[in-house]
Amino acid sequence: MGYIAEQRRVTVAQLCAKFSISEATARRDLDLLSKQGKIQRVHGGAIIARSPLPEQPVLQRLVEQADEKKRIGRAVAQLIHDNETVYLGTGTTVVEVARNLAERKNLTVITNSLLVINTLVDLPDITLIGLGGVFRRSELSFIGHIAQQSLSEVRADKVVISVGAVDAEQGLTNHYLPETMTDRAILQIGRQVIVAVDHNKCGRVSAAFLAPLTAVHTLVTDSQTPAEFVDAVRAQGIAVYQV
Repeated sequence: MGYIAEQRRVTVAQLCAKFSISEATARRDLDLLSKQGKIQRVHGGAIIARSPLPEQPVLQRLVEQADEKKRIGRAVAQLIHDNETVYLGTGTTVVEVARNLAERKNLTVITNSLLVINTLVDLPDITLIGLGGVFRRSELSFIGHIAQQSLSEVRADKVVISVGAVDAEQGLTNHYLPETMTDRAILQIGRQVIVAVDHNKCGRVSAAFLAPLTAVHTLVTDSQTPAEFVDAVRAQGIAVYQV
């Protein structure tokens, strides 16, 4: 592990030459380190996994990577069409999606985000369905048993969420463990799941496991997301848009 941390990126051939081991042994060791969240497997080798960034309150995050989030928001909004029912999750990137829906007609939006509700409240062509629950002040969202019960009563054409971290091997993870069950219930209600994240969240692993990457149909991120990560995601049959 020390050698990989020093090099930042290694190939199977490098490991075989450095430690006089077989390719099978090198791959097995890399697979184990990947499962532990210490590295990210890429074609022919591995790169060091980046540590998750600490989560700041949602209002503070509004100014972080603002340009990237605006581009992502516009791109995701283009995937949402008139007459659809869409679930919009929490987080500042999803708020940017909401800000780009003003031209949609006969759209139904389900959300547990107070910021999303406030963004869409004055748009007459959008029907808003807000979930109740325990109010999480730092995220301005509703979570918990009541929110999950409400989710069991609705279905959506598309679910749009952001998460704390996305890794090609470890999947979707978040910072706040009590929110995980609500997030899992959200993933179950949509025919298509769209994850919207900026480059700072890609190739990272956070504390609370949400779902494998195979739960996602489309990932929208910015142009600074590493090519190795994008290739690893696409290799699992997931559409990736970089904007």
